[in-house]
Amino acid sequence: MARAGLTAERVTIEGAALADEVGFDRVTMSQVAQRLGVKDASLYAHVRNLEDLRGRIALLAADEKTIRIAEATAGRAGKDALVAFADAWREYAHAHPGRYAATQTAVRIDPELAAKAAGPRRAVELTYGMLRGYGLAEPDLTDAVRLLRSTFHGFVALEAAGGFAHERSPQLSWLRALDALHALLERWPPSREGDSS
Repeated sequence: MARAGLTAERVTIEGAALADEVGFDRVTMSQVAQRLGVKDASLYAHVRNLEDLRGRIALLAADEKTIRIAEATAGRAGKDALVAFADAWREYAHAHPGRYAATQTAVRIDPELAAKAAGPRRAVELTYGMLRGYGLAEPDLTDAVRLLRSTFHGFVALEAAGGFAHERSPQLSWLRALDALHALLERWPPSREGDSS
């Protein structure tokens, strides 16, 4: 029997908060149950298992991150949109390290939940929309999306791990990286011959 007041959403939110504190890969059902003041078995009336909970955390985080990016980029174009997009991405990673990790990890997600989740689809639309502002079309759009994700994720992952020990401020390097990305996107190299897929 499900405990009164306990829902899949509440379990997910508590799991996401725990992920931010201890790391996404260290979340356990027992810890979540303890935080909620219930027995482990009570959680299984709302989430099937740890894999299901991890998938739900990933979807929650994708929704949250996408909302932040959408709000930051609304009404912007070109470099303004790129900088707002990148800053929102980085700020979310800093504020919610465990949830952010969930968006960058291969997690099995219930197809029914995934079909209802707007976050991942909206994230793709926002990214492609911003890049179309630079005049890019396929296959360059996909290549540019991968470049941005690699740059943003690589930077925040190294930053979180203390990988920038040089005396120069990481913030200054971040700003220069965005300048460089903008310059590249404005002068995207022509496609290679026969590059159609």
